[in-house]
Amino acid sequence: MAGFDLESIVANLLKAREDQRQYVVAIAGPPASGKSTLSKALSNHLNGINDLRSVVVPMDGFHLDNDRLDDLSLRHRKGAPETFDFNGFATLLRRLGRSSQAIYYPTFDRVLDKAIAGKGVVYPEDQVILVEGNYLLLDVQPWSQLKALFDHSIFINIPIDVLRSRLIQRWLDLDHTPEEAKARALSNDIPNAALVCDGSIKADQLMSLD
Repeated sequence: MAGFDLESIVANLLKAREDQRQYVVAIAGPPASGKSTLSKALSNHLNGINDLRSVVVPMDGFHLDNDRLDDLSLRHRKGAPETFDFNGFATLLRRLGRSSQAIYYPTFDRVLDKAIAGKGVVYPEDQVILVEGNYLLLDVQPWSQLKALFDHSIFINIPIDVLRSRLIQRWLDLDHTPEEAKARALSNDIPNAALVCDGSIKADQLMSLD
C-alpha cells in the first residue's frame, strides 16, 4: 500500500503477538484516512505467512439505520459517534478471541447506505483479527472503554487538507454535485475527522502519511 511499510507493520504485529492464539488489533483513524485499504492489505499479507489466518472486521456495520436516525433527528450527523450502536459493537468486541464458534456481525453497504445483518463472519481459526473504524481509540465515554478490548492498536495520521479532498471526492463518487459533495464533507465529515485526530488515545503504532 502506497505510503505505508507493510513489512514493518506486520513485523511489529507478529512480534507483539508472540504465540497468542487469537490477536485482536484496532486500526483507527479519521474518515477517508485509508483504514479499510490498510486493513485489507495487512490481512492479505498476513494470510500469505505460513499457516496464519487473518480477517478484517469493520465498525461501519454498526451504523444506526436511517429510520432510527430520523427518529433521533440525527440523519445530518450520520457517521458521528452518537449515530452508531456502541453497545452492539462493544458486545461484538468482547466476543472476539474468546469464542470457539463462528461469530457473525453486520457490515455496511455504502452504495445502499445501510447495514446488512449477519454478512460478516469471524471463525475460531482466524488468528489475527483486524478491527477498523473511526472511533476505536476515541478518548470520550463510552468509546474510551474499547481500548482495553484490543491486544494491539494502530492509528493512521493524515493531514487535514488531504482528508478534506478525499472526503469531498467520496461524495462525488456517489454522484453528488460538487456543491453537494463539499457541503456534506465540510458540515459533518470534517468535524468528525477533527474529533478523531484530536481526541484519540495514543496507539501502539502510529502510521503517518505526510
